[in-house]
Amino acid sequence: MDTLVLTQGYLPHRIVGWQKAILMSFTGKVEVVETYDELIRSVSTALPKPAVVRLTRAIKHREPKVRFSRVNVLTRDDFRCQYCGEQLPARELTFDHVKPRSQGGRTSWENIVSACRDCNGRKGNRTPEQAGMKLLSQPVRPKALPAGLPKLGVGRSLPDPWKDWVWWTTGPS
Repeated sequence: MDTLVLTQGYLPHRIVGWQKAILMSFTGKVEVVETYDELIRSVSTALPKPAVVRLTRAIKHREPKVRFSRVNVLTRDDFRCQYCGEQLPARELTFDHVKPRSQGGRTSWENIVSACRDCNGRKGNRTPEQAGMKLLSQPVRPKALPAGLPKLGVGRSLPDPWKDWVWWTTGPS
């Protein structure tokens, strides 16, 4: 089980393994906010497994840069086909190059959208205008995405101790 790390201001920051969370706790980098029901045992002690921890020091603010990935594109598009609008599980969605690669289109935030297999097949190797289809929204590079989503995996439910700290869903399962 993983551990949710909160900023000093109690906002979701990242996800780490419980082992790293315990190490961070022993070194004074975090304080434990919530625990799982499970105990971690050693020869001389037993500790509750940390579920949510909070950083004890403020983190340096960096301009967030969202990596281009399949999960991040699906998240940006709300797991919705950008042509017909149907919301689907990740396994039923594909990437679509708005401007096809054969016409000089690149694989980038500004040229990739989520599409169901039917719409992607209907559009084929054409632009939406050439295919007589309309995009629901223009693809753009997102400034931020929900914390930890790629690590969690699409369709996996949040651990109960995290539910008070994370305000997003992982899309349809």
